[in-house]
Amino acid sequence: MIKIEKRIASLESQVELGEFRLNSLLELTRAIAINQSIEQIVRMFEFVMREQLGFDHFLLFNKENQWSPLLKIGLKSKVKDISVEKELYRFREITVIESSYSPIIDEFDIIVPVFHKDKPLAYLLIAGIEGTGIKKSETLADMRFVQTLTNMVVMAIENKRMAREELKRERLKKELEVASEMQKLLFPSDLPSNKQMDISAKYIPRHEVGGDYYDFIPLGESKYVICIADVSGKGISAAMLMANFQATIRTFYSTVHQIRPFSLEFLIEELNKKVMTSAKGEKFITFFIAVYNAETRELDYVNAGHNQPIITNGKEKKLLDIGCVGLGMFEEMPFIQVGKEILKPNTTLILYTDGVVELEDEKNEHFELERLIKIYHNFYRLSMEDMNNIVFSKLDEWRGNRKLVDDTAIFSCRFF
Repeated sequence: MIKIEKRIASLESQVELGEFRLNSLLELTRAIAINQSIEQIVRMFEFVMREQLGFDHFLLFNKENQWSPLLKIGLKSKVKDISVEKELYRFREITVIESSYSPIIDEFDIIVPVFHKDKPLAYLLIAGIEGTGIKKSETLADMRFVQTLTNMVVMAIENKRMAREELKRERLKKELEVASEMQKLLFPSDLPSNKQMDISAKYIPRHEVGGDYYDFIPLGESKYVICIADVSGKGISAAMLMANFQATIRTFYSTVHQIRPFSLEFLIEELNKKVMTSAKGEKFITFFIAVYNAETRELDYVNAGHNQPIITNGKEKKLLDIGCVGLGMFEEMPFIQVGKEILKPNTTLILYTDGVVELEDEKNEHFELERLIKIYHNFYRLSMEDMNNIVFSKLDEWRGNRKLVDDTAIFSCRFF
Protein backbone atom coordinates (compact mmCIF):
# COMPACT_ATOMS: atom_id res chain seq x y z
CA MET A 1 0.00 0.00 0.00
CA ILE A 2 2.85 2.38 0.89
CA LYS A 3 4.57 1.62 -2.43
CA ILE A 4 1.35 2.43 -4.33
CA GLU A 5 0.99 5.73 -2.46
CA LYS A 6 4.59 6.63 -3.26
CA ARG A 7 4.03 5.69 -6.89
CA ILE A 8 0.90 7.86 -7.06
CA ALA A 9 2.75 10.76 -5.39
CA SER A 10 5.57 10.37 -7.89
CA LEU A 11 3.12 10.42 -10.81
CA GLU A 12 1.36 13.45 -9.38
CA SER A 13 4.69 15.20 -9.02
CA GLN A 14 5.58 14.41 -12.64
CA VAL A 15 2.19 15.65 -13.81
CA GLU A 16 2.63 18.88 -11.85
CA LEU A 17 6.13 19.30 -13.29
CA GLY A 18 4.80 18.66 -16.78
CA GLU A 19 2.01 21.18 -16.30
CA PHE A 20 4.46 23.73 -14.90
CA ARG A 21 6.77 23.31 -17.89
CA LEU A 22 3.87 23.50 -20.32
CA ASN A 23 2.48 26.63 -18.65
CA SER A 24 5.91 28.27 -18.64
CA LEU A 25 6.36 27.53 -22.32
CA LEU A 26 2.87 28.78 -23.12
CA GLU A 27 3.38 32.02 -21.19
CA LEU A 28 6.70 32.67 -22.89
CA THR A 29 5.27 31.76 -26.30
CA ARG A 30 2.34 34.11 -25.73
CA ALA A 31 4.66 36.96 -24.76
CA ILE A 32 6.65 36.42 -27.95
CA ALA A 33 3.50 36.07 -30.09
CA ILE A 34 2.02 39.38 -28.91
CA ASN A 35 5.32 41.05 -29.75
CA GLN A 36 6.32 42.13 -26.27
CA SER A 37 9.58 44.03 -25.94
CA ILE A 38 12.92 42.37 -25.39
CA GLU A 39 12.95 43.76 -21.84
CA GLN A 40 9.57 42.18 -21.08
CA ILE A 41 10.60 38.79 -22.48
CA VAL A 42 13.85 38.85 -20.50
CA ARG A 43 11.93 39.74 -17.30
CA MET A 44 9.59 36.80 -17.87
CA PHE A 45 12.57 34.48 -18.33
CA GLU A 46 14.07 35.85 -15.11
CA PHE A 47 10.77 35.22 -13.27
CA VAL A 48 10.62 31.59 -14.40
CA MET A 49 14.25 31.00 -13.47
CA ARG A 50 14.02 32.63 -10.03
CA GLU A 51 10.47 32.18 -8.79
CA GLN A 52 9.48 28.92 -10.45
CA LEU A 53 12.76 27.04 -10.82
CA GLY A 54 14.49 28.48 -7.76
CA PHE A 55 17.74 29.61 -9.41
CA ASP A 56 18.89 32.93 -7.97
CA HIS A 57 22.50 32.99 -9.19
CA PHE A 58 22.83 32.95 -12.98
CA LEU A 59 24.31 34.81 -15.90
CA LEU A 60 23.07 34.89 -19.52
CA PHE A 61 25.45 35.87 -22.30
CA ASN A 62 24.08 36.85 -25.68
CA LYS A 63 25.79 38.12 -28.82
CA GLU A 64 24.63 41.09 -30.88
CA ASN A 65 27.68 42.85 -32.30
CA GLN A 66 29.79 41.35 -29.52
CA TRP A 67 29.24 39.10 -26.53
CA SER A 68 27.66 40.86 -23.56
CA PRO A 69 25.58 39.89 -20.48
CA LEU A 70 21.87 40.01 -21.22
CA LEU A 71 20.96 39.08 -17.66
CA LYS A 72 23.01 38.97 -14.44
CA ILE A 73 21.27 37.80 -11.25
CA GLY A 74 22.79 37.34 -7.79
CA LEU A 75 26.42 37.33 -8.92
CA LYS A 76 29.18 39.50 -7.48
CA SER A 77 31.91 38.42 -9.91
CA LYS A 78 33.02 40.88 -12.56
CA VAL A 79 31.37 39.92 -15.82
CA LYS A 80 33.99 41.80 -17.82
CA ASP A 81 36.57 39.24 -16.67
CA ILE A 82 34.78 36.52 -18.61
CA SER A 83 35.89 36.06 -22.22
CA VAL A 84 33.16 34.06 -23.94
CA GLU A 85 35.41 33.05 -26.83
CA LYS A 86 38.23 31.85 -24.57
CA GLU A 87 36.25 30.39 -21.67
CA LEU A 88 32.96 29.13 -23.10
CA TYR A 89 33.33 28.21 -26.77
CA ARG A 90 34.52 24.71 -25.81
CA PHE A 91 31.15 23.93 -24.18
CA ARG A 92 28.77 22.57 -26.78
CA GLU A 93 26.52 20.50 -24.50
CA ILE A 94 24.93 21.09 -21.09
CA THR A 95 27.83 20.63 -18.71
CA VAL A 96 27.98 20.10 -14.93
CA ILE A 97 31.11 21.79 -13.57
CA GLU A 98 32.73 19.65 -10.86
CA SER A 99 36.11 21.35 -11.22
CA SER A 100 37.83 23.46 -13.85
CA TYR A 101 41.28 24.76 -14.59
CA SER A 102 39.65 28.16 -15.04
CA PRO A 103 38.89 29.96 -11.75
CA ILE A 104 36.19 31.95 -13.54
CA ILE A 105 34.36 28.85 -14.77
CA ASP A 106 34.88 27.20 -11.36
CA GLU A 107 32.50 29.77 -9.83
CA PHE A 108 29.57 28.16 -11.69
CA ASP A 109 27.86 24.79 -11.35
CA ILE A 110 26.23 24.34 -14.75
CA ILE A 111 26.75 25.78 -18.22
CA VAL A 112 23.88 25.67 -20.71
CA PRO A 113 24.93 26.54 -24.28
CA VAL A 114 22.44 27.53 -26.97
CA PHE A 115 23.41 26.89 -30.58
CA HIS A 116 21.70 27.47 -33.90
CA LYS A 117 23.14 24.98 -36.36
CA ASP A 118 26.83 25.35 -35.56
CA LYS A 119 26.70 28.95 -34.36
CA PRO A 120 26.69 29.77 -30.61
CA LEU A 121 23.90 32.20 -29.76
CA ALA A 122 23.97 32.27 -25.97
CA TYR A 123 25.48 30.77 -22.81
CA LEU A 124 23.56 30.44 -19.54
CA LEU A 125 25.81 30.02 -16.50
CA ILE A 126 24.13 28.90 -13.26
CA ALA A 127 25.73 29.02 -9.79
CA GLY A 128 24.57 28.26 -6.23
CA ILE A 129 22.88 24.94 -7.07
CA GLU A 130 23.84 23.40 -3.73
CA GLY A 131 22.20 26.30 -1.91
CA THR A 132 18.86 25.33 -3.42
CA GLY A 133 19.05 21.86 -1.92
CA ILE A 134 19.23 20.29 -5.37
CA LYS A 135 22.02 17.94 -6.35
CA LYS A 136 23.91 18.78 -9.50
CA SER A 137 23.41 15.32 -10.94
CA GLU A 138 19.65 15.49 -10.37
CA THR A 139 19.47 18.96 -11.94
CA LEU A 140 20.96 17.91 -15.27
CA ALA A 141 17.68 16.41 -16.49
CA ASP A 142 15.85 19.68 -15.81
CA MET A 143 18.46 21.65 -17.75
CA ARG A 144 16.99 20.47 -21.04
CA PHE A 145 13.87 22.42 -20.18
CA VAL A 146 15.98 25.43 -19.14
CA GLN A 147 17.87 25.14 -22.41
CA THR A 148 14.58 25.16 -24.34
CA LEU A 149 13.41 28.28 -22.47
CA THR A 150 16.73 30.01 -23.08
CA ASN A 151 16.64 29.06 -26.75
CA MET A 152 13.14 30.55 -27.11
CA VAL A 153 14.20 33.80 -25.47
CA VAL A 154 17.38 34.12 -27.50
CA MET A 155 15.67 33.31 -30.81
CA ALA A 156 12.90 35.83 -30.03
CA ILE A 157 15.56 38.49 -29.37
CA GLU A 158 17.43 37.49 -32.53
CA ASN A 159 14.24 37.74 -34.59
CA LYS A 160 13.49 41.19 -33.15
CA ARG A 161 17.00 42.36 -33.96
CA MET A 162 16.71 41.00 -37.50
CA ALA A 163 13.35 42.76 -37.86
CA ARG A 164 14.96 46.03 -36.69
CA GLU A 165 17.81 45.55 -39.15
CA GLU A 166 15.35 44.87 -41.96
CA LEU A 167 13.45 48.02 -40.99
CA LYS A 168 16.70 49.98 -41.06
CA ARG A 169 17.53 48.53 -44.48
CA GLU A 170 14.10 49.46 -45.79
CA ARG A 171 14.43 52.98 -44.36
CA LEU A 172 17.90 53.31 -45.87
CA LYS A 173 16.56 52.06 -49.20
CA LYS A 174 13.85 54.73 -49.13
CA GLU A 175 16.39 57.39 -48.16
CA LEU A 176 18.65 56.30 -51.02
CA GLU A 177 15.74 56.45 -53.46
CA VAL A 178 14.90 59.98 -52.32
CA ALA A 179 18.60 60.97 -52.40
CA SER A 180 18.89 59.52 -55.91
CA GLU A 181 15.90 61.54 -57.13
CA MET A 182 17.24 64.68 -55.46
CA GLN A 183 20.66 64.12 -57.00
CA LYS A 184 19.15 63.86 -60.48
CA LEU A 185 17.70 67.32 -59.95
CA LEU A 186 21.20 68.70 -59.41
CA PHE A 187 22.30 67.88 -62.94
CA PRO A 188 21.36 70.28 -65.75
CA SER A 189 18.32 68.92 -67.59
CA ASP A 190 18.48 71.24 -70.62
CA LEU A 191 21.89 71.17 -72.27
CA PRO A 192 22.13 73.25 -75.48
CA SER A 193 22.33 71.82 -78.96
CA ASN A 194 22.29 74.70 -81.45
CA LYS A 195 24.39 76.51 -84.05
CA GLN A 196 26.88 77.67 -81.40
CA MET A 197 27.45 74.43 -79.53
CA ASP A 198 26.32 70.85 -79.00
CA ILE A 199 26.58 69.66 -75.39
CA SER A 200 25.54 66.34 -73.92
CA ALA A 201 26.31 64.37 -70.74
CA LYS A 202 25.82 60.83 -69.52
CA TYR A 203 26.26 59.63 -65.95
CA ILE A 204 25.89 56.24 -64.31
CA PRO A 205 26.47 56.07 -60.52
CA ARG A 206 27.85 52.85 -59.12
CA HIS A 207 25.18 52.83 -56.40
CA GLU A 208 21.86 54.64 -56.00
CA VAL A 209 23.71 57.87 -55.32
CA GLY A 210 27.14 58.87 -56.44
CA GLY A 211 29.91 61.38 -55.99
CA ASP A 212 30.34 62.63 -59.56
CA TYR A 213 28.95 65.97 -60.71
CA TYR A 214 28.85 68.06 -63.86
CA ASP A 215 27.18 71.37 -64.67
CA PHE A 216 26.53 73.91 -67.39
CA ILE A 217 25.70 77.48 -66.29
CA PRO A 218 24.92 80.26 -68.80
CA LEU A 219 26.31 83.70 -67.89
CA GLY A 220 24.40 86.01 -70.16
CA GLU A 221 24.20 85.44 -73.92
CA SER A 222 27.80 84.62 -74.76
CA LYS A 223 29.52 83.25 -71.64
CA TYR A 224 29.09 79.79 -70.17
CA VAL A 225 30.47 77.89 -67.18
CA ILE A 226 31.35 74.25 -67.80
CA CYS A 227 32.51 72.07 -64.93
CA ILE A 228 32.91 68.50 -63.71
CA ALA A 229 33.91 67.10 -60.31
CA ASP A 230 34.50 63.88 -58.44
CA VAL A 231 34.49 63.50 -54.65
CA SER A 232 36.69 60.98 -52.86
CA GLY A 233 34.65 58.20 -51.27
CA LYS A 234 31.19 56.98 -52.21
CA GLY A 235 27.68 56.72 -50.82
CA ILE A 236 25.35 59.21 -49.22
CA SER A 237 28.06 61.25 -47.46
CA ALA A 238 29.89 61.77 -50.77
CA ALA A 239 26.63 62.65 -52.54
CA MET A 240 25.70 65.15 -49.82
CA LEU A 241 29.10 66.80 -50.01
CA MET A 242 28.80 67.06 -53.78
CA ALA A 243 25.25 68.46 -53.53
CA ASN A 244 26.52 71.14 -51.16
CA PHE A 245 29.42 71.82 -53.53
CA GLN A 246 27.10 72.21 -56.52
CA ALA A 247 24.80 74.53 -54.58
CA THR A 248 27.79 76.69 -53.62
CA ILE A 249 28.91 77.05 -57.24
CA ARG A 250 25.40 77.90 -58.36
CA THR A 251 25.03 80.47 -55.58
CA PHE A 252 28.30 82.19 -56.49
CA TYR A 253 27.32 82.54 -60.12
CA SER A 254 23.64 83.39 -59.59
CA THR A 255 24.19 86.03 -56.88
CA VAL A 256 27.78 87.08 -56.19
CA HIS A 257 28.86 87.15 -59.84
CA GLN A 258 25.86 89.27 -60.79
CA ILE A 259 26.87 91.93 -58.25
CA ARG A 260 30.62 91.77 -58.69
CA PRO A 261 32.20 89.50 -61.31
CA PHE A 262 35.01 87.41 -59.83
CA SER A 263 38.01 85.55 -61.16
CA LEU A 264 38.48 81.79 -61.31
CA GLU A 265 41.26 82.13 -58.71
CA PHE A 266 38.83 83.73 -56.26
CA LEU A 267 36.22 81.02 -56.90
CA ILE A 268 38.71 78.20 -56.37
CA GLU A 269 39.89 79.69 -53.06
CA GLU A 270 36.32 80.07 -51.81
CA LEU A 271 35.33 76.56 -52.92
CA ASN A 272 38.38 75.14 -51.17
CA LYS A 273 37.31 76.82 -47.91
CA LYS A 274 33.78 75.42 -48.28
CA VAL A 275 35.02 71.88 -48.90
CA MET A 276 37.40 72.07 -45.93
CA THR A 277 34.53 73.25 -43.69
CA SER A 278 32.06 70.62 -44.94
CA ALA A 279 34.38 67.62 -45.17
CA LYS A 280 36.65 68.52 -42.23
CA GLY A 281 39.64 67.12 -44.08
CA GLU A 282 38.11 63.64 -44.44
CA LYS A 283 37.25 63.99 -48.14
CA PHE A 284 38.46 66.03 -51.08
CA ILE A 285 37.07 66.95 -54.49
CA THR A 286 38.83 66.93 -57.84
CA PHE A 287 37.36 69.65 -59.99
CA PHE A 288 37.63 71.13 -63.46
CA ILE A 289 35.95 74.41 -64.33
CA ALA A 290 36.05 76.45 -67.52
CA VAL A 291 34.46 79.72 -68.61
CA TYR A 292 33.83 79.83 -72.36
CA ASN A 293 33.28 83.08 -74.27
CA ALA A 294 31.38 82.24 -77.47
CA GLU A 295 32.22 85.62 -79.05
CA THR A 296 35.98 85.53 -78.57
CA ARG A 297 36.15 81.67 -78.48
CA GLU A 298 38.35 81.98 -75.37
CA LEU A 299 38.27 79.17 -72.82
CA ASP A 300 39.67 80.05 -69.38
CA TYR A 301 39.99 77.09 -67.06
CA VAL A 302 41.38 75.68 -63.81
CA ASN A 303 42.04 71.99 -63.33
CA ALA A 304 41.99 71.25 -59.58
CA GLY A 305 43.54 67.79 -59.56
CA HIS A 306 40.92 66.32 -61.91
CA ASN A 307 41.41 63.92 -64.81
CA GLN A 308 42.80 66.04 -67.63
CA PRO A 309 40.04 67.08 -70.05
CA ILE A 310 40.76 66.81 -73.76
CA ILE A 311 40.32 69.31 -76.56
CA THR A 312 40.47 67.82 -80.04
CA ASN A 313 39.62 68.60 -83.64
CA GLY A 314 39.20 64.93 -84.48
CA LYS A 315 42.85 64.42 -85.35
CA GLU A 316 45.02 66.24 -82.84
CA LYS A 317 44.50 66.49 -79.11
CA LYS A 318 45.61 68.58 -76.15
CA LEU A 319 45.19 67.86 -72.43
CA LEU A 320 44.08 70.65 -70.10
CA ASP A 321 46.34 70.26 -67.08
CA ILE A 322 46.91 73.79 -65.76
CA GLY A 323 45.41 74.56 -62.36
CA CYS A 324 46.01 73.52 -58.76
CA VAL A 325 45.67 70.65 -56.29
CA GLY A 326 42.31 69.10 -55.40
CA LEU A 327 39.86 71.00 -53.22
CA GLY A 328 39.87 70.16 -49.52
CA MET A 329 43.43 68.85 -49.45
CA PHE A 330 44.94 71.97 -47.88
CA GLU A 331 43.42 74.77 -45.83
CA GLU A 332 45.06 77.26 -48.15
CA MET A 333 45.81 76.63 -51.80
CA PRO A 334 49.61 76.49 -52.33
CA PHE A 335 49.18 77.76 -55.91
CA ILE A 336 46.47 78.42 -58.50
CA GLN A 337 47.13 78.84 -62.21
CA VAL A 338 44.55 79.68 -64.87
CA GLY A 339 44.88 78.07 -68.31
CA LYS A 340 43.71 79.74 -71.51
CA GLU A 341 42.82 78.26 -74.89
CA ILE A 342 41.40 79.68 -78.10
CA LEU A 343 39.04 77.10 -79.54
CA LYS A 344 38.95 76.78 -83.31
CA PRO A 345 35.62 76.01 -85.00
CA ASN A 346 34.39 72.43 -84.65
CA THR A 347 36.51 71.76 -81.54
CA THR A 348 35.39 69.17 -79.02
CA LEU A 349 35.98 69.43 -75.27
CA ILE A 350 35.76 66.10 -73.44
CA LEU A 351 35.34 66.01 -69.66
CA TYR A 352 35.17 62.73 -67.76
CA THR A 353 35.67 61.17 -64.35
CA ASP A 354 38.11 58.43 -63.38
CA GLY A 355 35.35 55.80 -63.57
CA VAL A 356 35.86 55.96 -67.35
CA VAL A 357 39.61 55.62 -67.78
CA GLU A 358 40.14 53.38 -64.72
CA LEU A 359 37.44 50.88 -65.69
CA GLU A 360 38.96 47.39 -65.65
CA ASP A 361 38.30 44.47 -67.95
CA GLU A 362 38.36 40.82 -66.88
CA LYS A 363 42.17 40.86 -67.17
CA ASN A 364 42.37 43.83 -64.74
CA GLU A 365 43.53 46.18 -67.51
CA HIS A 366 42.34 49.80 -67.42
CA PHE A 367 40.33 51.33 -70.26
CA GLU A 368 42.76 54.28 -70.24
CA LEU A 369 42.69 57.68 -71.90
CA GLU A 370 43.99 56.69 -75.34
CA ARG A 371 41.04 54.37 -75.96
CA LEU A 372 38.65 57.17 -75.07
CA ILE A 373 40.37 59.58 -77.45
CA LYS A 374 40.37 56.97 -80.21
CA ILE A 375 36.57 56.64 -79.95
CA TYR A 376 36.11 60.38 -80.37
CA HIS A 377 38.43 60.45 -83.37
CA ASN A 378 36.79 57.46 -85.03
CA PHE A 379 33.26 58.80 -84.58
CA TYR A 380 33.98 62.51 -84.71
CA ARG A 381 31.06 63.42 -87.01
CA LEU A 382 28.48 62.10 -84.54
CA SER A 383 26.40 64.35 -82.30
CA MET A 384 27.57 64.57 -78.69
CA GLU A 385 24.61 62.53 -77.46
CA ASP A 386 25.36 59.73 -79.93
CA MET A 387 29.06 59.99 -79.05
CA ASN A 388 28.32 59.51 -75.35
CA ASN A 389 26.18 56.48 -76.12
CA ILE A 390 29.01 55.00 -78.18
CA VAL A 391 31.48 55.61 -75.33
CA PHE A 392 29.29 53.84 -72.76
CA SER A 393 28.67 50.99 -75.18
CA LYS A 394 32.44 50.54 -75.54
CA LEU A 395 32.82 50.71 -71.75
CA ASP A 396 30.24 47.94 -71.34
CA GLU A 397 32.09 45.81 -73.89
CA TRP A 398 35.36 46.45 -72.07
CA ARG A 399 34.22 45.44 -68.58
CA GLY A 400 32.35 42.35 -69.78
CA ASN A 401 30.77 40.62 -66.78
CA ARG A 402 32.53 42.81 -64.25
CA LYS A 403 30.49 45.32 -62.27
CA LEU A 404 31.19 49.03 -62.23
CA VAL A 405 33.62 49.85 -59.45
CA ASP A 406 33.18 53.61 -59.61
CA ASP A 407 30.76 56.31 -60.70
CA THR A 408 31.14 57.04 -64.41
CA ALA A 409 30.49 60.38 -66.11
CA ILE A 410 31.13 61.81 -69.58
CA PHE A 411 30.49 65.46 -70.47
CA SER A 412 31.01 66.16 -74.20
CA CYS A 413 31.03 69.68 -75.67
CA ARG A 414 31.33 70.54 -79.39
CA PHE A 415 31.90 74.22 -80.24
CA PHE A 416 31.04 75.09 -83.85
